[in-house]
Amino acid sequence: MILHCNFEELRALAAAVELMMMAEAGHSSDGFHASPEDLAEAERLLPRLIGDMSIETLDDQRHVQEAVSTICRLLLNRLDAKVVEYHPGHEEAVALYFDYGYSRVVLDRLTRMGTEMEAIIDLMGGGRPTADLASSVTFPD
Repeated sequence: MILHCNFEELRALAAAVELMMMAEAGHSSDGFHASPEDLAEAERLLPRLIGDMSIETLDDQRHVQEAVSTICRLLLNRLDAKVVEYHPGHEEAVALYFDYGYSRVVLDRLTRMGTEMEAIIDLMGGGRPTADLASSVTFPD
């Protein structure tokens, strides 16, 4: 299956991953930190943020969804901090609002995609997707 993303969505996600990596390296002190597992998941996503993504398995969808969910959570926390620090109309707060919004839309599409994939596997296998089915059933583009 193809996850369609526009330029703004890809830019927002990539910029957030880069901020996470900078914070991890100690080059930022703005509280934009993730757990090592979440950071690794987001770093694996970064090379894919160049255009529409091919999501081949439910397992792949779950990994991408987890990375985007982490990005959304961190962007929302950063947005909240900037609004409190400055005010809602501050330039950085407005930019963060759009980055969060673009990322949140991608997360919604991923969630719906996962629901569809689970339903298809359920129809094929007669039950909830197991770990084996989640990684072995492929969804062609």
